[in-house]
Amino acid sequence: TDRIYVTATQALHLMMGCAPAGPAGTGKTETTKDLASAMGKACYVFNCSDQMDYRSMGDIYKGLASSGSWGCFDEFNRLVP
Repeated sequence: TDRIYVTATQALHLMMGCAPAGPAGTGKTETTKDLASAMGKACYVFNCSDQMDYRSMGDIYKGLASSGSWGCFDEFNRLVP
């Protein structure tokens, strides 16, 4: 947990994003939500599915960018390219 906090805050300082990866059930989503809360940012969790297309993803990104919120995309691997 400490390692992801350091890595994520360094990425934010460099105006970059962060994509925690690892086995299921290790707390990636909860850690991201906790860090967002500690930094005073809203964090929205999206459960991705193969039904999501580029339009719906674009709408999500527009909303996150316009509000300055964080997005956490669970099951990102389910998206169809």
